[in-house]
Amino acid sequence: MNIPRLVIAAPSSGSGKTTVATGLMAAFSERGLAVSPHKAGPDYIDPGYHALATGRPGRNLDAFMCGPQLVAPLFAHGAAGCDLAVVEGVMGLYDGAAGRGELASTAQVAKLLRAPVVLVVDASSQSRSVAALVHGFASFDPQVRLGGVILNKVGSDRHEAMLREALEEAGMPVLGVLRRAPQVAAPSRHLGLVPVAERRADAVSSVAALADQVRAGCDLEALLALARTAPPLACEAWSPEAAISASPAFEAREPGRSPGGRPVIAVAGGAAFTFSYAEHAELLTAAGAEVVTFDPLRDEALPAGTSGLVIGGGFPEVYAPELSANEPLRRAVSDFAAAGGPVAAECAGLLYLARSLDGKPMCGVLDADARMSERLTLGYREAVAVCDSALAATGTRLRGHEFHRTVIEPGSGAAPAWGFTRPERRVEGFVQQGVHASYLHTHWAAEPSVALRFTGAAAEAAEAAAVAKAAGVAGHP
Repeated sequence: MNIPRLVIAAPSSGSGKTTVATGLMAAFSERGLAVSPHKAGPDYIDPGYHALATGRPGRNLDAFMCGPQLVAPLFAHGAAGCDLAVVEGVMGLYDGAAGRGELASTAQVAKLLRAPVVLVVDASSQSRSVAALVHGFASFDPQVRLGGVILNKVGSDRHEAMLREALEEAGMPVLGVLRRAPQVAAPSRHLGLVPVAERRADAVSSVAALADQVRAGCDLEALLALARTAPPLACEAWSPEAAISASPAFEAREPGRSPGGRPVIAVAGGAAFTFSYAEHAELLTAAGAEVVTFDPLRDEALPAGTSGLVIGGGFPEVYAPELSANEPLRRAVSDFAAAGGPVAAECAGLLYLARSLDGKPMCGVLDADARMSERLTLGYREAVAVCDSALAATGTRLRGHEFHRTVIEPGSGAAPAWGFTRPERRVEGFVQQGVHASYLHTHWAAEPSVALRFTGAAAEAAEAAAVAKAAGVAGHP
């Protein structure tokens, strides 16, 4: 495929990558280009802003969780039919998984995509030194093609002139200059930016302001010309259908077969549960499921015919009183799990299934209580399933990511979901009846068998419900 593309990187976190990447996506979209938005690394929040800027799903490219071999195919899947792709980097350009060299770094993603890099530099406390900084980043890895610089947080015309003079001496094109503009900054809290779903009206205004700022300060024509220098990618686009059919488990059953047709898998959404990778719903659909979204803050019942339940990440701690107040839905989730219905819960979903969160009653599916903590748990993990569950067979290996400021104090009655093998050895999570609940965020494109297995469990639950209904027995799957 031959999609013009740019990777937006920086020397460090906090330099303005999200500002520039989101502003560029919005500015080019306003010009009528179909822009494909991407984010290096596991972050869920930035892709929400990217989606708002482009009208297309924000997609992650994570070389640790999915493996380097899937970065280009997943990119090609998301960018198919687009005029331009913009990839926002993660951390500093050369920062990746701890102790793993370049793995999962923005630099590695750029090389896998054969994409030119634009370096966003926070120039607020430097002048001529910017040339030395940029020279170091440009020469550190000759395989990374640094195509130009966007200077951020520039204080004045004089400051800009000094920076431009220094970079001209270094032979590095300046593709944009952005002045300090705190009025367009998105609000943040304990785990980063506030997600779009929690501030949609304000987020729309923020993205529009970013587009205005980038349009005024950046040379869009030069940036587009640079994007067009990316050579063709020699890879086949990832396909959820192909991924499912290639899974060894595919031959063992016909996906989604049940007397009622496609099993309904309900996926939690709304402001409290915003963390989800687009490929998960695509894989469930390819495996034979009908995916239906519901909002635990508003909906008092699970979607009609629910035979599988996915509760991903988000911020239930922010909405604990509202989630707790929705007693009808909490009871419906508890009844569904108690009847053996398959449930896959990650992080926020784990907290929602607990008995309580910060003292507020939750669903009570798990004999555990959760609370906020001062300690941030953050990092990549290597994990192996230590017992069979609706999501994974014993021995299934996945790489994932933890990111939370809560702790959970378990009681008894559940087996652990994962055994972490690196960077530390410990067990984590809960498996009981049809429930698989864990802090670990995973990307199912790395192991499509989990979507196939979960859909199969939902199909079996739907079949059991149909049989019970035919026999005149009331109850859940």
